[in-house]
Amino acid sequence: MSPHRNGNLSVKPLQEFVLDGFAGGPQTQALLFALFLALYVVAVLGNLTMIVVITLDVRLHSPMYFFLKNLSFVDLCYSSVIAPKALATFLSSSKLITFTSCATQFFFFSLLVTTEGFLLAVMAYDRFVAICSPLRYPISMCPSVCARLMLGCYCGGCLNSILQASFTFSLPFCSSNHINHFFCDVPPLLKLACADTTINELVMFGICGLIIVGTTLVVLTSYGYITVTILRMRSGRGRHKLFSTCGSHMTAVSLFYGTVFVMYAQPGAVASMEQGKVVSVFYTLVIPMLNPLIYSLRNKDVKDALRRLGQKHTAT
Repeated sequence: MSPHRNGNLSVKPLQEFVLDGFAGGPQTQALLFALFLALYVVAVLGNLTMIVVITLDVRLHSPMYFFLKNLSFVDLCYSSVIAPKALATFLSSSKLITFTSCATQFFFFSLLVTTEGFLLAVMAYDRFVAICSPLRYPISMCPSVCARLMLGCYCGGCLNSILQASFTFSLPFCSSNHINHFFCDVPPLLKLACADTTINELVMFGICGLIIVGTTLVVLTSYGYITVTILRMRSGRGRHKLFSTCGSHMTAVSLFYGTVFVMYAQPGAVASMEQGKVVSVFYTLVIPMLNPLIYSLRNKDVKDALRRLGQKHTAT
């Protein structure tokens, strides 16, 4: 049996964890509940609206909006993996989560967040082909290619999730079952392990760093070529439209990669749990809430589609 880091030799298998969440009394927990609920409701309504509008409006049946619809689906799913349990713990005195539920929550969270990272890179590549090689775009980004790229994003997310979950939940955990977080995540879980977690931390930093650096390079390279192409255009109106569309994507990319990098791809992430909780709120709830607003408010095609859908509903 693996010894405890502090010398305690008794290690009993845990059947459940306690999600400590945020510190504070009942009034603080009530305020947090209201904040999380507002963020989650806006995220659900915004992403569902994007999915419905893109599905119903034939003019939005293009590769760009196919990926945008999948982005809304991923955002909707991974915020739903985290928010309902977090909301329940704010109102509960026990804050318990079973070992199986914790592992399941982490698996799907890791799968969906990783998928979003790959998807943002694919969306940047899509814009690169559309703007820099417009004549080849219908062939290069035909429906079958888009479907394969999307499948690759999900497969990459699933592979990372399997690796992270298997490494993390195969560890022996100590008698203390309090997770210093509002959901099951790797850094706080490593704090409860009785064994040496050096390999786990290296795996987390290595895989997450590789994914972030690789996808960021794709995004930066794509937008480097896009910027050069746009600056060469003679039409000021065309430049404005393209910068507006690409600006929406760059805003979403910066928010997502910035927060994920702070949390998972630098060594201080494991040591600063309080900072990690705040950062986690951004990528689990704030970003899924902001993405539909970013893409709808700065995208004329989406605003026109919303207007047409509203007029059709009013006419009926």
